[in-house]
Order: sequence, then C-alpha cells, then structure tokens
Amino acid sequence: MNLFSISQLAQYSGIKPHTIRIWEQRYNALQPDRSEKNTRYYNGDQLRRLLNIVSLMDTDYKVSELCTMPDEKLSSLLLERSEAAENEKQEYFVSQLISAGMSYNEDRFEEVFEQALSKYGMGEAYQIIIHPMLVRVGLMWSANAIPSGQEHFISNLVRQKILRSIDSLPAVRSNSGKWLLFLPEDEFHEIGLLFASFLIRKAGHKVMYLGSSVSADAISEAIRDTDPKYLLLFLVRYNLHENINKYLSKLSDLFQGNKIYVAGNHKLLSQVDYTTKTYWLRDIDSLEKEIKIATSN
Repeated sequence: MNLFSISQLAQYSGIKPHTIRIWEQRYNALQPDRSEKNTRYYNGDQLRRLLNIVSLMDTDYKVSELCTMPDEKLSSLLLERSEAAENEKQEYFVSQLISAGMSYNEDRFEEVFEQALSKYGMGEAYQIIIHPMLVRVGLMWSANAIPSGQEHFISNLVRQKILRSIDSLPAVRSNSGKWLLFLPEDEFHEIGLLFASFLIRKAGHKVMYLGSSVSADAISEAIRDTDPKYLLLFLVRYNLHENINKYLSKLSDLFQGNKIYVAGNHKLLSQVDYTTKTYWLRDIDSLEKEIKIATSN
C-alpha cells in the first residue's frame, strides 16, 4: 500500500497543506494515520478521496458538503458527471472500448478502435472518442469502479495506436521548425503529449520527443543540442501553482527559442503566471492554431 505525507497530498491535489489540515479539523474530510514518531501519513484511499473532493469542487456542492460526504456518494457523483458529459453519437465507441479494455480483450479493442479511425480519422477520433473515453476511465478509477490494471491496459493500448498513427506519417521536411516535446519529472500521463506529437508531425514539422518524467538536466541538454524553436510540455497531475511558476520561469530563462507551450490540467494552469514566452494551450483547437502559425513562419 502506498503511503503519502501531507506535502505529497498537496502536490498531487493542488490543495495547500494548511487547507488540508483545516478540512480535517472542521469536516473530518480525511483520517490520517500516525507513525510511531507521531507523523501524519495517508494511504491510497485517502489520496483518492481527496482527489475526488477536488474534482467536484467546481460543481454546485460546497466544500463543506463534499468533505463530509461518504466515499460512496463522492464516487456516485463522479460517475454521474462522467455519464452526463458524453455525446450520444460517440457513446457506442466509448462504451465498447471501455468494455473491451475492462475484459482485457485486445482483439475487440482493436476492432472497435479501427472502426472509429475509419469513420473519423485519428484527429477527430481523439477529440470525440478517445479523450472522452480516457476521461471516463480516469473518473471510474477515481471512483474505485475500475482496477488500476484495467486502466493501465486501456491507456497503453491507446498509446500504441497513437504511436502507430505517428509512424504512418510521411517524413518531415528537413527545414521545418523543430519542436521539443516532454513531460517534466513526476509527470507520466503521456497520451495527450503523444497526440500533440501526431498533430505537429502531420503538419510537417520535426518533433524531438523526450517522453515522460524528464529531468531538468536532460531537458537542458536537449535544448542545447537540438536548438528547437518551440517547446511543448504537459502538466497533468495536481500541483501547487507556485511550484509551476518557478519551473516555467527557469525554463523560460533557459530556452532561447520562440515559444513555450503548456497544456494539461485546466484548474492548475488557470492559476499560473505566464511569461512573455510561455503560452497556455487550453484545447486542441489552440494547438492547431499555433501549429498553423508556426507553419506560415
């Protein structure tokens, strides 16, 4: 069982330790255990509960109500929210992909996925089927309605499909603008970054893809050695916006190219202070617009 300190909960949830303690004292939101030295620690269930509360904070419920809800009620609200958000036209593909993934049926997953690609193409299929499916799977995991193994199985199948689509693209122009793509340290949700790589490559640009959890030193070396015009990174997990401000400020000082694009967690990124060189990509349309601008330059 994973154990977490209150500072780790703050990083993963974006809620400051002081606020977490207040929620514990006022609402009994979490019930940490204590070590022999009287240090608070939290297990995976407590982390999941905190993330569920945070995920519902933009609903009509007050924090005080969410903090006092039983886990079953929080899970129910998350699932209701997920189901209500789906577009009926794509529901067949979403539900069938999840069903195949939950039964570890790779052949069926492949069959449905190929149907979706044939009907919509990778670009549209990602927006209306793949991404909504991944959001639902994430909510199901958060609501304890799907085991971690099934979630990983589904995510890795999607990852394979996007990689295959990237490999099928023609070679890029040698004089195209170079993009460096990566996830910072402790960021492992790679699928959004992979899809961004697909769109950039499809537009004829060169991509240097570093992958997930890349150290600051490795990023610095890659920038020095490849001299990219654009950086693109995803920040998905909850964190304190002060930490992100410091990270982006250092990255901006290091990078001598045109723009640094940041995408991912809307709640986190809406609180970030952007420099003259850093830009928040709020959605796929924003990325496609920037790719067009880069293509015309």
